[in-house]
Amino acid sequence: MSITGKAKNLKIAYIGGGSRGWAWGFMMDLAMDEALCGAVHLYDIDRDAARRNEIIGSKISAHPDAKSCWQYVVADSLQEALTGADFVVISILPGTFDEMASDVHLPERVGVYQSVGDTVGPGGFMRAMRTIPMFVEIGQAIRDYAPDAWVINYTNPMTLCIRTLYEVFPGIKAFGCCHEVFGTQRLMCEMLAEELGIHGVDRHEIYTTVTGINHFTWLTRASYKDVDIYPLYAKFAEKYADGYDKGGDKNWMNSSFACAQMVKFDLFRRYGVIAAAGDRHLAEFLPPWYLRDPETVRSWKFGLTSVDWRKDDLKRRMQRSDDLISGKEELVLKASGEEGHLLLKAILGLGDLVSNVNVPNRGQIPNLPLGAVVETNALFGRDRIEPVYAGPVPESILPLIARHVHNQENTLKAALNCDRKLGLATFLNDPQMGAVTPAEGEKLFNDMLENQRSYLPEGWFA
Repeated sequence: MSITGKAKNLKIAYIGGGSRGWAWGFMMDLAMDEALCGAVHLYDIDRDAARRNEIIGSKISAHPDAKSCWQYVVADSLQEALTGADFVVISILPGTFDEMASDVHLPERVGVYQSVGDTVGPGGFMRAMRTIPMFVEIGQAIRDYAPDAWVINYTNPMTLCIRTLYEVFPGIKAFGCCHEVFGTQRLMCEMLAEELGIHGVDRHEIYTTVTGINHFTWLTRASYKDVDIYPLYAKFAEKYADGYDKGGDKNWMNSSFACAQMVKFDLFRRYGVIAAAGDRHLAEFLPPWYLRDPETVRSWKFGLTSVDWRKDDLKRRMQRSDDLISGKEELVLKASGEEGHLLLKAILGLGDLVSNVNVPNRGQIPNLPLGAVVETNALFGRDRIEPVYAGPVPESILPLIARHVHNQENTLKAALNCDRKLGLATFLNDPQMGAVTPAEGEKLFNDMLENQRSYLPEGWFA
């Protein structure tokens, strides 16, 4: 992206400003970019967490390697954070890990195993039930206090978060960012080095046509300069059908988030289209081919991320927060690898950029419903996002994607109307629930819904 100027005195409202991961990366990206400066107003229902990030953010801004100056301020209300904001960033954890434990692990009693549990499946549905009311409130607040702001969402379930914002405030300028496609682009860079001896390729140099929905994205075209990647990928998928494992920390056995690419290679061999998300996410959109039981998961060389692991990881990040504040851990500035600040710059007119993004379908995927949130490339420029026409979803994978699009639309309707009948039907219609009897499924639905009670409108229990 070519830089054509600078933007000063920006106001960014960060909802979920106590984040112990995404926020730190975003703060570092801002500090390392000389074209931007301003103030970040941190709002979080956990005010102490936001206060701690105020201290960490100020340390990042004061770092000798920082190229720009940012002020960090804790906001006491959504109204305070949003009023006058140029941009809004949303990165929240809907509920606690106790609710997430119900999302992920309660379905195991009927033989349903989930590797993530935050987007689709019984876990994704329940997470949506408590997330949608929160995003109704956020969307209304943006409408009332920052109607002209651009809104960047990182929260899952991504599709339904963005869809809710547009349902509440049709005039909102919101989009969702996800890094899953980046991983597949990096895999292609490694493939070019190994198969053709082309080293040093950056993922931004890989041209791809992105289609689908968040965490179930596909690439219908891929190229590097004059190299058509599709034939090369076909050979690579056959070569590594039993797993592409780099070893070390990136080995699937050593990381809760790594995989050996077996699921995406298997999907390519089945459907002839490149799946472009991590195997943990892709597996959840399909019948339990890859998630039948823990042994099956291991055979496909990825992992089930337990909520106990997430709780332990949170403790580690809280300790790191203490260490950064006290100075026990030296603060080292490094880029996060995310594109949020680059998209922000493009919208400010500091150079156009093309990236994958989640926005309502305005025809960029003509054989999916208009208005449904889809993921394609888009051109980001001064005060605009223009989705890039991706063309029809290939017929081989259209039924897989369309089922989830309709389920997500019904999930939104059920949440907004506290509709148990529609909610149960949608819950049971997920491919992960295919081997569960209706009676077992209804009992699971009721028990999981009860576990969300403190986050749900009373209409669910009237």
